[in-house]
Amino acid sequence: MAVKKQIQYSVGWISIALSLTTSTVLAQTPIDITASLNKAYPISNELVGVFFEDINFAADGGLYAELIQNRSFDYTSMDREDWGPLTAWSQVTNSQRKAVLNWDMSDPLNGNNPTYAMMLIGEGNGYAGIENTGFNGIYVEKGKKYNFSLFARMLSNEPGPLLIQLVEDDVVIADATTDSLTQNWGKYEVVLSAKKTVANAKLRILSNHSGYHAIDMVSLFPQDTYKKRPNGLRKDLVEAIHAINPKFIRFPGGCLVHGDGIDNMYQWKRTIGPIEQRKAQRNIWSYHQTNGLGYYEYFQLAEDLGATPIPILPAAVTCQNSGARINGFNGKGQMCVMVDNMPEFIQDVLDLIEWANGPATSEWGKQRAEAGHPEPFNLKYIGIGNEDVISEEFKVRFQAIYNAVKRKHPEITVIGTSGPFPQGVDYEAGWSFATELNVPVIDEHMYSPPEWFWNNLSRYDSYDRNKSAVYVGEWAAHADDRSSNVEVALAEAAYLTSLERNGDIVKLSSYAPLLANVKNTMWAPDLIYFDTQSVKLSPSYHVQKIFGQHPISEFIPYHSNNSNLKVAYSFGKADKQVIVRFVNGEASSVPVALHFDGIEGEQTASVVTLQGKALKQLSFEHSSEKIEKFNMSNQHIDLPAYSVTKITIKLDSKIKL
Repeated sequence: MAVKKQIQYSVGWISIALSLTTSTVLAQTPIDITASLNKAYPISNELVGVFFEDINFAADGGLYAELIQNRSFDYTSMDREDWGPLTAWSQVTNSQRKAVLNWDMSDPLNGNNPTYAMMLIGEGNGYAGIENTGFNGIYVEKGKKYNFSLFARMLSNEPGPLLIQLVEDDVVIADATTDSLTQNWGKYEVVLSAKKTVANAKLRILSNHSGYHAIDMVSLFPQDTYKKRPNGLRKDLVEAIHAINPKFIRFPGGCLVHGDGIDNMYQWKRTIGPIEQRKAQRNIWSYHQTNGLGYYEYFQLAEDLGATPIPILPAAVTCQNSGARINGFNGKGQMCVMVDNMPEFIQDVLDLIEWANGPATSEWGKQRAEAGHPEPFNLKYIGIGNEDVISEEFKVRFQAIYNAVKRKHPEITVIGTSGPFPQGVDYEAGWSFATELNVPVIDEHMYSPPEWFWNNLSRYDSYDRNKSAVYVGEWAAHADDRSSNVEVALAEAAYLTSLERNGDIVKLSSYAPLLANVKNTMWAPDLIYFDTQSVKLSPSYHVQKIFGQHPISEFIPYHSNNSNLKVAYSFGKADKQVIVRFVNGEASSVPVALHFDGIEGEQTASVVTLQGKALKQLSFEHSSEKIEKFNMSNQHIDLPAYSVTKITIKLDSKIKL
């Protein structure tokens, strides 16, 4: 392989030209590896997926493309102590006409949307009204169109239209006028065309008619959402997720699922239907959740990505860390749905399967069809529970749900849980319980230091292949400073080689968390960081991408003489290709002598390498793809220090695998 190459790379927000030179090779005998093509065995074709949870403002203000914060005036102090119905809103007045902003609940749009704004416009000349700051400012691009809508009614005898504006420092960026309001709730829509690109616009709703205006469900969406879907998703974020080539998407959590108390459990039925009728709720991560990004949007996203949907439902118990104000007192610890209420809870689970897979003529399939998707979503997995303490109360409720799903929908694979840690009391109890019930797949979670992953590369080698398969549902390496750096990415890459090797028992894996708003990050590290206008991809993201973009269907076993170096590798088949992945966690380059049983001669190969200068570096240096000749019987490779290398060998069509 070439040892020096001039390259251009772009990582996140940085673009630099540099020269890569292979570092000094360790003075040692090369690692000798022989891979046995004729002994390859099938592995999961869904190994690399993504896990979405609304943490770090990942949904509202993130993946969900809505640009208005607190659009339905339903923020409360239960979301955050200093929040209320008018958070992110303020009044706009001028010297000749005043406006007063308040809120009311006396005659709401509907029962699920109880709070609305009361905008009082005084007598005088000109326009006055209210404005919204969005999520850390509203970013709009010149020449692009934005769909605005709101529900409103006029509580006076002087009905008139509303003037809608996007402004920056009182300079109008876009404007349009609605139809005249009436005294009944109605929906009003206009299109705003941005005259310039600005990062911190505000949305204004203005009137030159005096009197009370009731306003609710104020919405502003870019027309250019992913696949231009209404109520859609932010295009650049979905494109970044799509580039990983995820085979599945897990949603909506995470701890979000079982919630911070019984009343705070995630209820999927609240998240479907017209957005103005969805019931918002407090987010367990201490902010607000509109549920505009709901189950329909999650399933649609999975379909758009070509990924399998994996919804996770609560096992009728709350998070064991529950500590919010519940029913007027301070609750703490795992709380349970009452046994008398379990039939209704179980029916909600069964209704979800019908909603996703049932015919358009069924009760719940009809609701899916009316939303715009008459064809089934082809749901095949359901996760029950998330990081739960394996208490007796949990066992009773999980078993009731599991038996009901298995009895009515044997085609659905249920994923159970082994508690919050990759070892310990709950882990042992979770596996024992899963074995007793013969649960098909068990979800394991691991957030650990990089060294833990290097030390556990053989974790699944000895797992019993006759027991439950494994889903590594939430995992990430955590450095001491919790940064997204090269050190954690290398440990994760090494661990992924072990998951591929054990892909016959490890069926699925997903890094967590997926997204983080850089101005509202409460958990780190994360895979993808973003602000209102740009996306920053972490080193861990590039590792997931290098494994996800070229999945293998069969693993090629090998033997080697490596015993004490931080070097990991995997070999696999994919169609008429052999995929080789190397991870070098050493500070110097490492020589490798690679041989393949069963194939001789040279083949064409593409080589992609990710390399960091230091473990604490916050980005990889990306080499351009190189095309080389690869000697299948005896290839010498120098693995650069702190690197991940993927070699894709395109085999001659005459070669039989």
